[in-house]
Amino acid sequence: MNDKLALPVGTTLDRFIMRKQEDFPFATGELSQLLRDIALAAKIVNREINRAGLIDVTGAYGQQNVQGEEQQKLDVIANIRFIRALRNGGEVCAIISEEEDEIIQTGNLKGKYIVAIDPLDGSSNIDVNVSIGTIFSIYRRVSEAGSEGTMEDCMQKGTAQIAAGYVVYGSSTMLVYTTGHGVNGFTYEPSLGEFFLSHPNMCMPKTGTIYSCNEGGYNSFPEGIKNYLSYCKENGYSGRYIGSLVSDFHRNLIKGGVYIYPATAKAPNGKLRLLYECNSLAYIAEQAGGKASNGKGRIMEVEPTELHQRSPLIIGSSEMVNKVEEFLKAEIKKTEAVTAN
Repeated sequence: MNDKLALPVGTTLDRFIMRKQEDFPFATGELSQLLRDIALAAKIVNREINRAGLIDVTGAYGQQNVQGEEQQKLDVIANIRFIRALRNGGEVCAIISEEEDEIIQTGNLKGKYIVAIDPLDGSSNIDVNVSIGTIFSIYRRVSEAGSEGTMEDCMQKGTAQIAAGYVVYGSSTMLVYTTGHGVNGFTYEPSLGEFFLSHPNMCMPKTGTIYSCNEGGYNSFPEGIKNYLSYCKENGYSGRYIGSLVSDFHRNLIKGGVYIYPATAKAPNGKLRLLYECNSLAYIAEQAGGKASNGKGRIMEVEPTELHQRSPLIIGSSEMVNKVEEFLKAEIKKTEAVTAN
């Protein structure tokens, strides 16, 4: 009878992280603490987002970030919150942020980790109350501890990630992350101030009927992408595009689908950032049984050369990503045959 009166609330993020520490024989608790620091900052950012319309923090900040994009007030707030949490936590020696031109040195010279982060993805949707998110990657530093983080520490391939995740701030707030042992999702319970395990061992369907693409740029897409989009329409697929990368990815992770942001005439190298958007979500996708490509190959094997390097991205259900690559390769062969003749 008493059990029915007080049902268990579930596994908290903190408890889950502690149970999983044995997955990291090289760590002595720092990685677990780092994940907690990120979760704490996410709670604070979630609070700021939820009351944004009441305290006048919506709208443009009046400056552009290194990408040349208009910063929103909440972009700046989220950037400050995450940097502060990572700096105060002590485990991170350097941070790469979408909102900062250069490497951010935390002053934690003995910190073992590098964090690459997009503090607030999809911020152009803030004013219209559409889901937005945070994306992050964690790497082990390759330089000797005791000094500031180096460019070599930051310029690591996606395959070197030891953890990656995202937070989606929507109808509910969820933190989804992987440490290379599957993907788990946690939903925030605001009355208790805790993330609880709600989506254990998340697996992406091998295929689906959803494609996510901003077709406003259709005329400048590669022919292979145009042909794939025609294939989707001919087969009755549903077009679903929110305009927040985290939100589009999260839906496809659960329901199955493919997200496409190709190279265009305006952005020949793609638009999304390799280090703190593409690689992060690619790691999660692969751990959930999905796939991530730049149209030519596995995106996590791309050698980074710039902090804010851009890349095309095709990510989602493995069979759907394979199909997009087939269309791209067919177009390349067709072009080569014409050139040869």
